[in-house]
Amino acid sequence: MNETMIQYFHWYIEEGGILWKQAEKEADYLEELGITSVWFPPAYKAAGGKHSVGYDTYDLFDLGEFDQKDTVATKYGTKEDYLNAIKALKERNIKIIVDIVLNHKGGGDELETFKVVKVDEEDRDKIISDEFDIQSYTKFNFPGRNKKYSDFEWNFTCFSGVDYAEGMDSHIYKIKSEYGDGWEEMIDDEKGNYDYLMFNDIEHRNPHVREELNHWAKWYFDQTDFDGVRLDAVKHISYEFYKEWLTMLRSNTGKNIFAVGEYWAPGRLPLLQKYIAFTEGCMSLFDSSLHHNFHNASVEGNTYDLRRIFDETLTKEDPLHSVTLVDNHDTQPLQDLEAPVETWFKPLAYAMILLRQDGYPCVFYPDLYGAHYVDKDREGNDQEIFLDKVDGIEELLKARKYHAYGEQRDFFEDANCLGWVREGDEEHSGCAVVLSNKDAYEKPMEMGERYIGKVFYDLLGRTENKVTIDENGWGTFPVPAGNVSVWIAE
Repeated sequence: MNETMIQYFHWYIEEGGILWKQAEKEADYLEELGITSVWFPPAYKAAGGKHSVGYDTYDLFDLGEFDQKDTVATKYGTKEDYLNAIKALKERNIKIIVDIVLNHKGGGDELETFKVVKVDEEDRDKIISDEFDIQSYTKFNFPGRNKKYSDFEWNFTCFSGVDYAEGMDSHIYKIKSEYGDGWEEMIDDEKGNYDYLMFNDIEHRNPHVREELNHWAKWYFDQTDFDGVRLDAVKHISYEFYKEWLTMLRSNTGKNIFAVGEYWAPGRLPLLQKYIAFTEGCMSLFDSSLHHNFHNASVEGNTYDLRRIFDETLTKEDPLHSVTLVDNHDTQPLQDLEAPVETWFKPLAYAMILLRQDGYPCVFYPDLYGAHYVDKDREGNDQEIFLDKVDGIEELLKARKYHAYGEQRDFFEDANCLGWVREGDEEHSGCAVVLSNKDAYEKPMEMGERYIGKVFYDLLGRTENKVTIDENGWGTFPVPAGNVSVWIAE
């Protein structure tokens, strides 16, 4: 069966502890659509408590169980709700992918005093002050949990930098560390060294920290029996750390845990390839280059040459390490990496990730359910956002589940109209896909001898006409202007 992931949240998901319960109720629906794995948001207590999306991690061991940050439940619900949702999905053979945030911690419990230097925010290797003392919230003793599951206490030696100093301006302060004078080694020289991202930056060279994070990973697995991990902000974390951490996780669990990293570098394929090489292929990456192409194609309209859509993408160059997506919580409107794919193009983009043989597709929650929210734009003005459910998304998912199998033949000769066929296999009948970013087209394509005389119809209902495969195994498949049609045999 084809693997299909869903990112089961977005940045503005409703508060009130309902997401875990909703996932439990939706398990049958997701199975019916052919979803084989669910990527859940960070499930542990964050500095922002019940209002937080979860990326300002506070206590990794609190899955909505302890009264901390003014709440027991997280934004998504209680630990009991979370485990119930996991159980319901696993009973339907849907895998669980958990969101792992090990770059930073926020919401420390106590102030500590320690030595720092200021660094240039645009070149973090450049020191712009003498050494001096600051106070910052780097002591984490988790009083609400009272040492259950772990008695490890985090202090300033567990961090390499902070952006908060009591009584001073917000800035990046490099902590004087016994584990190295500079930042940890990165694969790129963006901002001099992009180890530091936000809050209290975890010092992965500290052996006590690594031991605790290995212990926590095994504990988390024992609690939830997860099948995969989505690794946040890997651009800002030592590549050596994740090689070790994933090796330990797979060894300690006896399970070949799937891993996908978020290394966001739109249009910079060589960086993604370099990261995969440096981490020795221990994880896949989201194909930010393909997303970049989808965004550009949707904005440029019929001037975009669709034959270039897979150029300079991980999906084309290293499909086994590519997780494909159309949008995510960082690219959605009003977020930091805002670059949404235009509504008209989304059915085309989903056809390209769901119905082709390369890459592991990930569906974004609002594209299946829709979304509505209000937030401030960069100028500080309120903006009301409506994200529509993608037209035909359920049919596209079912086409992947039942028809997108077997040999793939591409018909990419036209700049404004792409087509391909999947021949099918012993268990599945195939499909023919045609998409256009300009006019209505009719594309001749070869389905193969097994389909001679078979009648095909458009699963998406874009075209009422039917196509009969001729004596040579060919058919001429129409598509409306600026749209996609998926043809399957009656």
